[in-house]
Amino acid sequence: MVPRTPYEIAVEQFNTAIKYLDLAPGIADVMRVPRRELTVHFPVKMDDGSIQLFTGYRVQHSQDCGPAKGGIRYHPDVTLDEVKALAMWMCWKCSVMNLPYGGGKGGVICNPKKMSQGELERLTRRFATEITPIIGPQSDIPAPDVNTNPQTMAWFMDTYSMHTGAPCFAVVTGKPVELGGSLGRTEATGRGLMIAALEALKVKGIDPHKATAAVQGYGNVGSIGAYLLQDEGVKIVALSDSQGGIYRPSGLDARDVLRFKGETGTVVGYPDTTPISNEDLLELPVDLLVPAALEKAIHEGNVARVKAQVIVEGANGPTTPEADQVLAARGALVVPDVLANGGGVTVSYFEWVQDLQSYFWTEEEVNARLRRQMLASFGEVLRIAQDRKVTMRTAAYIKAVARVAKAIELRGIYP
Repeated sequence: MVPRTPYEIAVEQFNTAIKYLDLAPGIADVMRVPRRELTVHFPVKMDDGSIQLFTGYRVQHSQDCGPAKGGIRYHPDVTLDEVKALAMWMCWKCSVMNLPYGGGKGGVICNPKKMSQGELERLTRRFATEITPIIGPQSDIPAPDVNTNPQTMAWFMDTYSMHTGAPCFAVVTGKPVELGGSLGRTEATGRGLMIAALEALKVKGIDPHKATAAVQGYGNVGSIGAYLLQDEGVKIVALSDSQGGIYRPSGLDARDVLRFKGETGTVVGYPDTTPISNEDLLELPVDLLVPAALEKAIHEGNVARVKAQVIVEGANGPTTPEADQVLAARGALVVPDVLANGGGVTVSYFEWVQDLQSYFWTEEEVNARLRRQMLASFGEVLRIAQDRKVTMRTAAYIKAVARVAKAIELRGIYP
């Protein structure tokens, strides 16, 4: 079988959901493809004086419910297909979370780990310039993603502001607090994941204080999700990053592992642990599994060995459709990415609202609003899953697609 691309998987998930909806064929066709795809090739002057050509993408899947919203990633393996899939998933994620947004995504093919801070700034400013014609606080609002961060967004915002001639903090989210960023944004995705995981454990009748968990991927989402789950009584027994993993059945201190990674660059080598591969971590006998690395981690080849009863997707697209079917058949509860990691875009929405008003909330207010939004969305998706007797992923798609389809129907087809 030829491996499917991320976009093909995203379309298959969409096609599964629309079987439960009475959509006009034309509306389904509109929703299946991106509204706009921009590819740019741009030069950057490197530190040694040479000129290097980079390729970047910005895809807007939909703007039917509001401005496109989605991150920008810097990675050697970025492809247009991947960005299209991520933009589509962002559309459904914003819809699942009841946000007034469509979906977008961007990326640049580069290896940021081999670039200096000056080179990254010049790349960011040039890429921002290239995509300025299609972005804006009312049209498309970028944010950080893989290998980008608040500093990246500060450069991006400043570049856009220079072109428009006035400060425009609302053009991106995930900025430093000093430049219109929101308190609580750094922890938002991990906090939302923690809230979703606790709700999922409750559905399965598992006491968090007796639950064990393994987290694949120890970046922003995985690390924060891990220590917040630990704060709620969950025992974290395994953690991993791109270099490998660690396992300790008696439990790990997630915050101390994060400190260790900050000092050494990896979780590997943390004292008094057993080394474990990223692949083997997925197959540990734990109650809760959090795949928070990259796409297609749980697939046809390993799903039979995945033992967790609750899987909460911190990454985008970590479970293939074939694996989904196997997990559903054995009664595992999978909280899909479009719901589980929706905390990040929800607090990005809060940041955008605060920027537009020039009025900012306390961290306690942000966290309380996030909790209400996560619980409401989780409850809505769970009810659809139970009523329709479908998986949480299909239920989330039913909810998301129906909301976007209704917006298209109400707006009509112009002209």
